[in-house]
This record gives sequence, structure tokens and C-alpha cells, in this order.
Amino acid sequence: MGVVFNDNRFSGRVALITGGASGIGAAAAQRLLAEGAKVATLDLNAATDDGVLALTGDVSRSADVDAAVARAEAELGPIDVLVCAAGIPGKSLPSLEIDDDEWRRVLAINADGVFYCNRAAGRGMAARGYGRIVNIASMAGKEGNPMAAAYSASKAAVIALTKAMGKDLARTGVLVNCIAPAVVETPILEGLDQSHVDYMVERIPMGRMGTAAEVAALICWLASEECSFSTGATYDISGGRAVY
Repeated sequence: MGVVFNDNRFSGRVALITGGASGIGAAAAQRLLAEGAKVATLDLNAATDDGVLALTGDVSRSADVDAAVARAEAELGPIDVLVCAAGIPGKSLPSLEIDDDEWRRVLAINADGVFYCNRAAGRGMAARGYGRIVNIASMAGKEGNPMAAAYSASKAAVIALTKAMGKDLARTGVLVNCIAPAVVETPILEGLDQSHVDYMVERIPMGRMGTAAEVAALICWLASEECSFSTGATYDISGGRAVY
């Protein structure tokens, strides 16, 4: 089934997408562009999409995040939409074999990075009285996956952060929601053992991985004015794995 775009849904809006060079972030950037937004991406690797302001930086460094937000707003205008898709899976390891460096590496990017981006973009949004923040969490953050303690913990942190920020900003015009995908076919899987991937796919009643385009469709609804009475929520996109 082809993708149906909502023409000009984001006309006049400015969006910043972290992790926008590949996977879910790239799919979101492409769809936002197609629907009329001005788009900046922030990634360790520069995005190559035409029409995108491709910024490079490390989301685990708050100074990089602050600089990216400032540059995006200087070149494109005030940020209306933030999508936090930057993340890493971590190594497939039993919980007792995760060392300090690996734990810190995963939490720094997946949890600290989301907070830094929400804080940096959210300040301007709240001051202007409008904004949409969409954080990418994971089913692992709700259920906990074996061989993925650091990743699961980091995504649980994203869910809790979204709940707290959603409440803090509920009367400012800024809505903060997150998405909890089951396994999605993106380059992030390259760092995982096949047995780890098989475990996740076996638990999806639809019997397949999701696609980045399917997740981008949900992102763009949450990032739009059509989403007006939902904040602090977690939206599952799991092929039937999550039914609560």
C-alpha cells in the first residue's frame, strides 16, 4: 500500500528531527518535507536529503544540542516540531555482563539525549505558546527485552520523561507524546544478534517487522495540529504485540 500524504499539513512549520540521517528519523524527515515543513536534522552523520538543513552533532552532549537548536532557528525559523529519533540498540548482552561503559553509552544517547533535546526545543515552544514533541521510545521500555537491559531501561526513561514533560507543559500549548514501536526494519538492527531480532519478531502477532514509513505516519499525526487533546501519552505501533 502506498503512502498517502496530507499536502501542506505542515506548511509554515519548522521541524527538527534527531537521528534524521537514517531509519525512522529519515522517514519522518522525508514525510514532513513532503507535507510542507521546513526540516532540519541532527545526526552524527549529515543527512543527504535535498531540502533538509543537515546538522551534525552528538545528542549526548547538551552543548551540541543547544547549538543545533540555535542554528536551526536562525536559518529556518522558530521550531514548531521536535522528533527525537536518535538512538542506539546497545550490545546484545545478558544483564550481568553489561559493563559500566556500555550502560553509560546507551543511557547517554537514548535517555540523556532525548532530555537535552526536549529541554532545548521546548523552552522556545513554551515561550511562543505552540509546539509538538514526539519522542521515540520502544516496546522494550514497556516490557523489558532480555539481552537488552540498558536499551530497555533507556526507553523506559523516555516514556517516563514524556509523561512528566507532558504534564509540565500541558497548559503552554506544547504537547509531548512518545511512540513505542515493536521491532522496525531499520539500520539499527545491524548491531544486534539474529537471535535477539528473532525473539522480537516472534512476539508480533502480524508476523513481521514494522517499516519506518509506518512509524513516520504516526509521528506526523502526533506532530500536527490534528493532535490537540493528547499529551504525556505513549502510542504503540507493534503489529498487535501491545494491546494495553
